[in-house]
Parts: sequence; C-alpha cells; structure tokens
Amino acid sequence: MSKPSTLRIPATYMRGGTSKGVFFRLEDLPAACQHPGPARDAFLQRVVGSPDPYGKQIDGMGGATSSTSKCVILSRSRRPGHDVDYLYGQVAITDDVVDWSGNCGNLSTAAGAFAIHAGFIDAERLQGSGTCTVRIWQANIGKTILAHVPIDNGQVREDGDFLLDGVAFPSAEIVLEFLDPADKGEEDGGGALLPTGNVQDVLEVPGVGRFAATFIQSGIPTIFLNAQELGFTGRELQGAINGDAAQLARLEAIRAHGALRMGLIDHIGQAATRQHTPKIAFVAPGQDYATSSGRQVAAHEVDLLVRALSMGQLHHAMMGTAAVAIATAAAIPGTLVSQAAGGARQRVRFGHPSGTLAVGAEAAQEANGQWRVTRAVMSRSARVLMEGWVRVPADVLS
Repeated sequence: MSKPSTLRIPATYMRGGTSKGVFFRLEDLPAACQHPGPARDAFLQRVVGSPDPYGKQIDGMGGATSSTSKCVILSRSRRPGHDVDYLYGQVAITDDVVDWSGNCGNLSTAAGAFAIHAGFIDAERLQGSGTCTVRIWQANIGKTILAHVPIDNGQVREDGDFLLDGVAFPSAEIVLEFLDPADKGEEDGGGALLPTGNVQDVLEVPGVGRFAATFIQSGIPTIFLNAQELGFTGRELQGAINGDAAQLARLEAIRAHGALRMGLIDHIGQAATRQHTPKIAFVAPGQDYATSSGRQVAAHEVDLLVRALSMGQLHHAMMGTAAVAIATAAAIPGTLVSQAAGGARQRVRFGHPSGTLAVGAEAAQEANGQWRVTRAVMSRSARVLMEGWVRVPADVLS
C-alpha cells in the first residue's frame, strides 16, 4: 500500500491579542513531531510556508509578518497545579529557523481559550456562565500564566465589547496574569530581572555608537533605548522604519550586541539564529501622535510612547511579552522606561503604533537591593478563526 502524499493534521487557526497562529494538540502531531528536533521544525515551517525567499508565505498558513508566522503546541500538563503545557514556536519567514527561545504573550491569551476548545479542561469547571481560570505552564521559559477566560454554558465566550487597539473588531476580554515573570538566570546563561545589575547601562556598538540602555528579563528579554538617541521621535509607524534596510541593519546590530551584554549569546554570530529574543524597543515621553489607522492620540492619554521590533521589523502594535517587560521596567525607578513615563509606577498606559495599552506590574526592592517582580497583568482577547485540518506534503518528514 502506497504512503499518502499529503499529511492531514487536526489544527485550529486562532487570533490571540494582535497575533495569529496555528494551534495543535501534541497528540495530534505526527509521531516524529511530538518531541523537539528537526522533524518538528520542518513540519511547522511547512505549515506556515517557510522558509520563503519571496517573503510572502503564499504556500502556507503564515501571513508574512512576525505576528502571523507562529505555531503553538498544547498538551495536558504533567506539572502539578497546571492545566496545560504551552509550547510556542516563532517561525522565521525567509530564514530556515524556528525560534523556541521565548514566549508569545498575545498567543498566551489564545492558549487559554484553546485549552478549553481542545478538551483539556474538565467539564465540571465549565458549568454555567462566568470565568474559567486556565493555569498554563509556559514551557519555553518555564513560567506560569493564568488566563481568565469568559465562558457561557461550557463554551468559550468570544463576543463582547472589549476593544484592543490593533484589532478591528470587539471581543470578550481575557485577563492574563504572568506570575513571577522575571528570569532567574537558571536558563540561557542569562542573569536576573536586571541582568547587568543596573537600571541603566551604556551599550557600545562598534561602528554604530554608544547608547543608554535598560536591560530587562521579564516576560521576554528586552533592550530598551531612548528614541531620541537613535534619531527617532517615538511616534514612528511601520512605514518609517521597515522600508529602510540601513536603519534595520543598525537596529539589528544594537540588538545583537545587547544580547551579548545580557548573556543570552556567547558571540555576536549567534544572534542570527536567535531572532525572537531579545526584543529591542525605544521609548519617548508621552506626546500627540497619529496611529496607523489615522486615529489621533493626545499626549495626556498616555504615560509614554514605545516602539518595539520583532523578528527584525517594527511591530504593528506591541508584543504581549514585551508589554510585560514595559510594565516591569515602568515599576522600577531609574530605568529608561520609568524616566520616559515621568517616574516609576505600577500601572502604565503606553502608546504604540496601533493605539494604546494599559499594563501593570507589582515590583519591589528586596533587602539585598535587587528588584523582584511578582506579577504582571494585562487584558487581551482571542477568537477561533478556523478549525479542521492543515495539509502539508508528507515528504516534509522524510
């Protein structure tokens, strides 16, 4: 009997926050893809249509942006006190890379909803209407996330009046809690919440310049810079940066040297294969600006402006994990983020290219002078866009 030429794998296509991704139950994947390795990477790349030298992902489910070239694998958790294990893969568009080094905060929202859709939550917890708290183990970074998902009669409630800037239509609000989101330095060779021990450092990048920088490892490793030092205003939209190859190369050089300074890589050459982390973001005080939709945001509506890059491109809104990093840095006096916001605060509203976002973090200085963040909170939404099967050529596993 001849082998099938096409694999037909159960999958769900979901929006989570301002991102989209293809979601799988671990047990539905081909046997060779149920554990880390080249087979899993090749399969997920083929699902989204990468690597694509044209940069369009026409032959796959990807949307040719960092926000839409993502895959998620969920399974019933083997960790006590958790419902599901959530594994996230950021698939490069043109390069032959699947980056497993970090989390996607936006798709963490969808992971909570998918856990219910996929049958990982016991039926008795889904009775009536209200909220089901899904306890997620984020396997990439070893952290706990609580997703408070609205339900009606055992099903995820998706309709609502919560508007998330960067998403055109309203949905039901899902509140995310990131517990103890800072890196402890146990993995990746990185340091603690402040990997250099300082709230600010000077980052020297050969051939580019010297910049004030705040390095944070909370939510996702992030390098914060002053917009003004980079020659920016903080009001930039995607078109002002993503079409400028020289500017992108300059920012990537800064990111690579920042990764080295944070202890995330051993030499500069490794940055090319670690595209998902760290993120690079630049900040400016609150000011009037126009969003990508043309809406006017007044200076008094925000505490500061933040622009962040993901996978080498200016993000159209803000990555959820980077929002956790922003909240954390805003709560610590003396960081570039808290300075741009006019002082440290436990809740901050920042402006991004698509609008504004409010986030909060609980941070405190311990007796030894080190800072610790216990939780960060933000609101997102999620929705199933399509469910059924994804098809890929069977030879992807050969």
